Amino acid sequence: MRPRRLSLGEMKYPTFLILVPAFIILISFMYHRNLVKLPTFRYLHENCTDHLKNIENTVVKQNPTKMELQINEILNKLDQLIPNVTFTHMNSTTSAKKSIAILLNPKDKYCIGDNITVQLDMYDYLGNRKKYGGDFLTARIFSPELKAGSSGAIEDLNNGSYLVHFTLFWEGRIQFSLLLNHPSEAVSALWRAKNGGYKHVHHTGKFTNGTHEEQTECGFQVELSKELCKYLDQRDEEFFYCIKPVHLPCEAFTELTSQFTQYTYLTELENSLLIRSNVRLEIPKTFTSIDVGHCNKNDTLTKEKCTTGFKYHFPGGYFLQNTWNPLFCKMTPYKTMDEINTCLKGKLLYLIGDSTMRQWMDYLMDTVKTLKYFNLYGGGGPVTRLALDMDRNIKIQMKKHGNPYIVLSFYTFKEDAYITKQIDAIAGNKYTAIAFTFGMHFRLFPLHIFIRRALNIRKAIERLLIRSPDTKVVIKTENTSEMNKDYEKLSDFHGYIQYSVLNYIFQDLNVGVVNAWDMTVAYASNNIHPPREVIKNEVSMFLTYIC
Repeated sequence: MRPRRLSLGEMKYPTFLILVPAFIILISFMYHRNLVKLPTFRYLHENCTDHLKNIENTVVKQNPTKMELQINEILNKLDQLIPNVTFTHMNSTTSAKKSIAILLNPKDKYCIGDNITVQLDMYDYLGNRKKYGGDFLTARIFSPELKAGSSGAIEDLNNGSYLVHFTLFWEGRIQFSLLLNHPSEAVSALWRAKNGGYKHVHHTGKFTNGTHEEQTECGFQVELSKELCKYLDQRDEEFFYCIKPVHLPCEAFTELTSQFTQYTYLTELENSLLIRSNVRLEIPKTFTSIDVGHCNKNDTLTKEKCTTGFKYHFPGGYFLQNTWNPLFCKMTPYKTMDEINTCLKGKLLYLIGDSTMRQWMDYLMDTVKTLKYFNLYGGGGPVTRLALDMDRNIKIQMKKHGNPYIVLSFYTFKEDAYITKQIDAIAGNKYTAIAFTFGMHFRLFPLHIFIRRALNIRKAIERLLIRSPDTKVVIKTENTSEMNKDYEKLSDFHGYIQYSVLNYIFQDLNVGVVNAWDMTVAYASNNIHPPREVIKNEVSMFLTYIC
């Protein structure tokens, strides 16, 4: 099959294009070389109905709702941007070892603030030049001795070559890392697999009544021949199902657990691209490092403190001495207990998300010794956490983001609530701040689940800011991960797609953004749970927004 070529139409190549393949054009909507804003997506009116098979009477809707049209709009736009390629042998796929990175227009002298470009020319395993793009790439510059790093913005030329744009933010010797995470052939297969269905995860629900207990299969799609318990939210069009227990009512649903399955939507040949030796490989360079001087440049530009108001930039900052420096605003590095206490005094914090948000809670508890946990008598798993400082009137609550939430042991479903519902339950005021994240647990499911949730969360934030415009809301984006196993289910490709969707959906909202994706690429943390240095900067960014 001939690969589908991507048409940029009248788009100008962006200065802050993001770091990956052709589909990244989705969020180049914000910054172009001449600051031209791209047109927003147009409705494509094609139904994505696979998630509707369990709706009342099991009949697919003929008249899609506004929500479904919005979801289809984003899905179809993405589908047009994903490389549509097939292959019959691994030899015809992109090879990191055979590809080459070239520094364009090299100079004898580089200065802080200079922009440089690296060209990537991609080849297959037989040494043939690739004729199309779509590879999943990441790029960074770094100086280990300075504890410095920054992401590169990657421009896909759709002909087998890429331009990687870097800005030199610090003085010293700078090294380069240019990674082929997945070839375009794997990207095409992963996109198809992600949207193939729900068989990567098996959910089991527990129903209880006194001493009697039954367990049944649950999920976003279950066997239609059985009588079902339907847990539907008509307003938000959210859905979840369990097979009805024999002797208990649907209201007796109390706990849920999830297990990874061995099911694959990929062929044996496609899976051969997703073994560790073929993932996240360094591309050879014709150069080594460069030395950057100060050159007497005036770098005393005064930046305003970071404030809420969604602004997308990539890269959006850089690390220097393990401190994050946003490009267009100033972050306050909250390092001590006294500094954090001064910020948090009198505040109510609601943290919502997954284990990466729990890292924020753990960091605050470790750093601020005056905070004490209040025992909510939760037993194991992703329980709600509550911390108090009675003297300073500080309250911090941490709750999970709601289903899907993959936990191998049973956890309470009765206290589960989507981020949307949690935000709706908060009155809000000038003392209240909300931070949330969601992403990793969604990687195993079709993208429409994530899109629907993101759209609903945006609506909940809009409702909150109408009733309480003084409430601060901060989004923490998804971060990169280890990429060492289960690529079909958990690849950073899925995370990057979701990161792109989130940036599109939340544009123009009066919220703060902690760009954990940018930070973890720049830091090269490569861990689903970033190290303490990254978490410290994420929390400092959050506190800068709210204080």
